[in-house]
Amino acid sequence: MGDRSRLCSVWLGSETGILKGVSLSRLQAFNFCNTSRLSRDQEVRVLAWSDPAESELLVGSVDGTVKTFSTEKGAFIESRSYGDPAEGCFSGLAALSGSSLVTCTESGTVRVWREDRGEPVTELSAGKNVARMRQSPVHRNKVATGGKENGLKIWDLERPETPLFSAKNLRDDWLDLRRPHWVRDVAFIPESDKVVTCTGYHQVHVFDPSSPQRRPVLEAEYGEFPLTALSLPAGGSTVAVGNTQGQIALLDLRKGLVRGVLKGLAGGVRGLQCHPTRPLLASCGLDRFLRIHGLEDRKLQHKVYLKSRLNCLLLAGRLEDGGTGDMGEDGEETEVKEEEEDEVWDNMEQVEEDKAKRKNTEEEEETQKKRKKKD
Repeated sequence: MGDRSRLCSVWLGSETGILKGVSLSRLQAFNFCNTSRLSRDQEVRVLAWSDPAESELLVGSVDGTVKTFSTEKGAFIESRSYGDPAEGCFSGLAALSGSSLVTCTESGTVRVWREDRGEPVTELSAGKNVARMRQSPVHRNKVATGGKENGLKIWDLERPETPLFSAKNLRDDWLDLRRPHWVRDVAFIPESDKVVTCTGYHQVHVFDPSSPQRRPVLEAEYGEFPLTALSLPAGGSTVAVGNTQGQIALLDLRKGLVRGVLKGLAGGVRGLQCHPTRPLLASCGLDRFLRIHGLEDRKLQHKVYLKSRLNCLLLAGRLEDGGTGDMGEDGEETEVKEEEEDEVWDNMEQVEEDKAKRKNTEEEEETQKKRKKKD
């Protein structure tokens, strides 16, 4: 199994509790799990790297356990409970310096754990209905949280008493009615203090904690359906967002305009991630496909069917390109071309209806019409 896991450059978590690895260089997909113990309680909700070398993967499940998967050995090497299932599913998971990690549940409880202790060393409440917690890629002790009727908050885990930044409610609309807010995903914009969020009301907001303004410095909208995930490309001037209808768009973070749309999805988007150095975007969702799009030409480069509904994904830094086309699970290539479909229809035997039989049926219909007129 170690040989297979070392090939994988994309990792995905499914509703059935299976960790799936995909090798784009060899057009292969693999399952990593104990198939005899699969259940809905092991549904994978969050994925995160345990170390900068990307040798270990943290897998957060619905039952509150976090499993450590070794990409070198191709097996799970540790499993530990980090929460109560009654508090809700994991909405965030990240590794800190040393052997510590931070978890966040839907109830809003953020905890910092150490490997040598059974109890959390730090605990704070980020409010109810937290949909997402994200870690700053630069300052590892800084995290952002947000959820339904729970505005954006930025926390310093070394000083968890009060948040570093707490967003203010949006301004009332033109009818002086309160505007609801529902943060679905959040990301730290590189080389700045700004934070971008997407909402369940198809909005994209940019906040600047360094300014005295606690409301968004930029507001934009995309489509008419709830946004579920976002990711920042390497440049940092645009943001990729996906919604519940399988639509993915690139928005300009300076003017809020739509710069392009990525096509090909057929179900709600649950996971988006841009490669940190290359112009590539990986997406997954309810249609059971992993898709890799190029951000420069916005064309679909890879498409993998993985048999299960997917919740999250994680890209490795060493992403390798493979051949173009569609892939099936366990390395079966399932490329289908329009020419092949036309050949299938051309080779089918043509079925002709008997002329005599058709004539008899037409005569019977005419006689029935004449009888109805007489009646």
